[in-house]
Amino acid sequence: METPEVNSLIPPDLIYFSGDWPKYEEELYRVFLDTLIKNTVLFQGLPVRLIRHPEYKNKHFAFWHLTSEGEKEGERTPDLRRCERLPWVSWVILNCDKTKEISYRENRRKSQRHIVIWYETYSYAVVLAKRKNYFLLKTAYLATPHRAKIFRSEKSKFMKRKV
Repeated sequence: METPEVNSLIPPDLIYFSGDWPKYEEELYRVFLDTLIKNTVLFQGLPVRLIRHPEYKNKHFAFWHLTSEGEKEGERTPDLRRCERLPWVSWVILNCDKTKEISYRENRRKSQRHIVIWYETYSYAVVLAKRKNYFLLKTAYLATPHRAKIFRSEKSKFMKRKV
């Protein structure tokens, strides 16, 4: 049975930083475990998996990619916008077929092929890599205006090819 489409969905509440970083980090990690590890998230009927190792501070490798930014692994820094939206990751994946506000398409960056799920209303992106029998969650982030412009262009080109 096909899921009916709705015009607008309300994402989960943001998790704001209260000023106590260790407490905030633990709250974020609890949300990460509850929404992405303990519950199976499916995309196109396949499970979405996450990289666990190498762990840092006894937390999954993927957790750090969802809450920090930076090119070099050892030099990543916390990104409060990513942290606040951590509950959105699984929600966006699970709701991408339920509203026109969320779209997805294949995207190529260098030699990598990814699926970008874009929540256009809030300029939020979730990036998955296709594997044989699953999808690997790579990252999620609030897109800059420049990146949002690229996503809109890619979406437009994709929609033209679909017709």
